[in-house]
Amino acid sequence: MMQTFRGSAAEWDALIARLPGAHLLQTWEWAQVKAKYGWQPMPLVWSGQPSSPPLAAAMVLKRVIPAGGFAKKMCLLYTPKGPLLDWSDAALRGRVLDDLQALAKRAGAIFLKADPDVLLGTGVPGRAEAVETETGSRVQADLARRGWLFSQDQIQFRNTVLLDLAPSEAEILARMKQKTRYNLRLAEKKGVRVRPATPQDLPLLYKMYAETSLRDGFVIREEAYYRAVWEAFLRPPADPQPWAEALIAEVEGQPVAGLFLFYFAGRAYYLYGMSREIHREKMPNYLLQWEAIRRAKAHGCAVYDLWGAPDEFDERDSMWGVFRFKEGLGGQVTRTLGAWDYPASPLLYRMYTQVIPRLLDVMRWRGQRKTRQIIA
Repeated sequence: MMQTFRGSAAEWDALIARLPGAHLLQTWEWAQVKAKYGWQPMPLVWSGQPSSPPLAAAMVLKRVIPAGGFAKKMCLLYTPKGPLLDWSDAALRGRVLDDLQALAKRAGAIFLKADPDVLLGTGVPGRAEAVETETGSRVQADLARRGWLFSQDQIQFRNTVLLDLAPSEAEILARMKQKTRYNLRLAEKKGVRVRPATPQDLPLLYKMYAETSLRDGFVIREEAYYRAVWEAFLRPPADPQPWAEALIAEVEGQPVAGLFLFYFAGRAYYLYGMSREIHREKMPNYLLQWEAIRRAKAHGCAVYDLWGAPDEFDERDSMWGVFRFKEGLGGQVTRTLGAWDYPASPLLYRMYTQVIPRLLDVMRWRGQRKTRQIIA
């Protein structure tokens, strides 16, 4: 039976940390950040026996569409990296999907988007190490049978690179590409130093992030959004609560690169990375990542999620250079289901999917213009 969760933030985080596929974007803290930007969090759980712990959970985010007339009650629903459950359990999967589909219709949603980390396979397709999974293909078929559609709007990366942190530091180094190890040692010899950031460093980190976005051609939000994220997670570690820390690479005291490292349920996440043009030849990002790996391992994480790989593994992909950098660290490509939409209102969904790409293009253009003003 689906129920609204009535406990505390710490209880929610502890609950989902025990479920298969536990993810940072399903935490209470992430939902509260989104609540500041127009999303209403709806924490849901599915129980088995009355005295047993929940079998599934989903932090669903609801956004009401500001429109007059008949459209004033319409909304969008999104459960980022959820729902969380054992997706190989067909009966449980059916219960959860039935309830979410019914919820979308009751809420008057145009659609419900879900992008759980259901594994499709590992390794780069076409290479000898590539392996496919049966569960992933079964879930795809089940969703299609139910009327779900592979989304044109993939909010999160559906592929990523995961680094196993169980081996020793020496073994992790040995698994890296030779060039990666060389660049890491070069950074050390050239005087690159890595230090933890403080809250006072946030404006500096944002400005570096803005510079990175313009150079690499992606759009970022305003500084207030990232400050809200950082303030929600920047705190002393407390298990099982999620938390984060920032690292800054410097050359002769001058900041040249940085990253934000998030921790939850035994996994570290590299969500945001930033760098400047100056001193790039000293390879600061290699030493920065090595320090992140060492800190994640020291905090007891089993996996380091390098957050993102190309949708299509082709050298023409815009992410190819970043992917080769991540691959050099010795991680394994992990391919997941991606975002699927349940069109609770098929007609409005078709209209929405025709309009939203054009709207996003305008938003990206405005975002890049604003970022250039920040840099200036």
